[in-house]
Amino acid sequence: MIAPLPLTGEMIAVMVILGLTIFLFISEVVRVDVAAVTIMVLLGLTSMIPGYAGLVPLERLFDGFSSNAVIAIIAVMIIGAGLDKTGIMSQAAGKILKFGGRTEGRVITIISASVGGISSFMQNIGAAALFLPVVSRIARRGNLPISRLLMPMGFCAILGGTVTMVGSSPLILLNDLIESSNRSLAAGIEPMESFSLFAVTPIGIALIITGILYFVLLGRFVLPVVKDKPQESGSTLTYFREVYGIEGDVYEARVVPDSPLAGAYLSDIEEAGRDGWIVAVRTGGKLTVAPRGDTELDVGTELAIMGRHHAVERFCRDNGLELKREIDVFSEILSVTAAGIAEVVVPPDSAFIGKSLKELSLRRRYGATALAVFRIDDVIDNDLGDLALQAGDTLVLHGQWRDFGHIVEDRNLVVVTDLPRDDTRPHKLSYAIVSFLLALILILFTDMRLSLALMAGALLMILSGVLRMDEAYRSIGWQSVFLLASLIPLGVAVEATNTAAWIAQQILVLLGDVPIWLLQAAIAVLATVFTLVMSNIGATVLLVPLAVNIAVGVGADPAVFALTVALATSNSFLIPTHQVNALIMGPGGYRVKDFVRAGGMMTILFLVVMMGMLNLVF
Repeated sequence: MIAPLPLTGEMIAVMVILGLTIFLFISEVVRVDVAAVTIMVLLGLTSMIPGYAGLVPLERLFDGFSSNAVIAIIAVMIIGAGLDKTGIMSQAAGKILKFGGRTEGRVITIISASVGGISSFMQNIGAAALFLPVVSRIARRGNLPISRLLMPMGFCAILGGTVTMVGSSPLILLNDLIESSNRSLAAGIEPMESFSLFAVTPIGIALIITGILYFVLLGRFVLPVVKDKPQESGSTLTYFREVYGIEGDVYEARVVPDSPLAGAYLSDIEEAGRDGWIVAVRTGGKLTVAPRGDTELDVGTELAIMGRHHAVERFCRDNGLELKREIDVFSEILSVTAAGIAEVVVPPDSAFIGKSLKELSLRRRYGATALAVFRIDDVIDNDLGDLALQAGDTLVLHGQWRDFGHIVEDRNLVVVTDLPRDDTRPHKLSYAIVSFLLALILILFTDMRLSLALMAGALLMILSGVLRMDEAYRSIGWQSVFLLASLIPLGVAVEATNTAAWIAQQILVLLGDVPIWLLQAAIAVLATVFTLVMSNIGATVLLVPLAVNIAVGVGADPAVFALTVALATSNSFLIPTHQVNALIMGPGGYRVKDFVRAGGMMTILFLVVMMGMLNLVF
């Protein structure tokens, strides 16, 4: 047992800051990245106390932004974006359809195994986002409920992050935390060794297999069939009619001389929700899809109105518009090959969260008209302009396919619908594969740091033209970068002030003489609880130093205890707080109770398999 440590003022200060960190993460008073930056700045301000150097030396306060873990995460995001740009995901969908057919069990197995393998080498939220349109296409073609495919895909994307040491942010961060903990180990204690790229692969593979078997064998009992969000059977218009009440028929109308709208602006027209949307305008010889509100309506202006025939008739009658018998002016620009309806999801790190559609001005920004918003169980299609967006909202947009390319490139929205895309670079596939293999070879067969090896692969993606530099910048999830970089100083403070060692001693005293495996299990459960209410990065930073000190106190392997924390922070299935779960909630039409039902057993299975494999492998 390590020597008893006295409680110091520094330890009390660090624990107060730890408590504030947990409160900010749980309450979400501010965004998690803002909370992390706040904690970092607060740690730095402690140096202003007269005669005190601060809880973290000022020269180390911003080390997180140049840390091995942060640079590695940035590089992984760029490599993942490069692979996606080659269109390899569309090819994956075709292969899955070929081998999976229309059998739900086979499709779940192939989708889950594929996304698990891909998320082994890229962020799981990125893998899930890439597979959203793939699963949508498979569900449509196979006439399968998308709600029974998305949850297995999302869960296995999370599980795939446990297969390699670059699959999830906590595992990327782990070796840095181990290096930091080694500097604080007492004399005579052997330093921990870092984990190699495939050190956790047997554990991760076992977890993925467990997830697949769980859904294949018990899926019929735990997976929901969302009746309010049936999958498309037939055509896109059929799907949107069934789900959102959007008929999809487009009619033409003209502003006549005696119309009260002559000389008015488009914003003066009160759109009637699912009874009529104005999706295009021709005025002064200029034809515009998703026109802006300041478009002036002169006599002779042509309007394209989408909705039910009787509703459009009433809409035109109320606004003094002449309804034409046939669509003529807009027949080409609004043909199914040129325009249509698409679903997009607001991801958890979107800058659009909290903003209204009027503020975002989707027509000006993307050339798209918002038809409806799907939020958990509700379809909202009236007064959309003042609706503040939330994470997981599904937006139904109408526009030209070419304009949806701007949304695909924007990280603030994730396109779910399988769109006709012309921005992929399939001729660059070989370069992308070479870039990926270069990074892998450098990691496996050299002593090069993980960050440098991955950045070499990312750089080759850019130099070979797979990605442009501006595309590489857009591929980076800056929220994750700032979250991780800003929390690293907190981990330094916890270690340097011996706060983790003191808390570990109190836990050992409280638990008494219990088996080592029981302590390890308690840490795993604690990490699982933490990751349900805060970010997995935050949970890892807070708990790894604690786990190391507990292991040292009982004579266990501290590296294995640290790894237990980093793996257990992926056990986030019970409620949709994980980014992947939030991403699939809208497209799948899931409710919280659906995650509780399917995720409860998955949480227990994860803990049992992880603990068994950890003790078997290490």
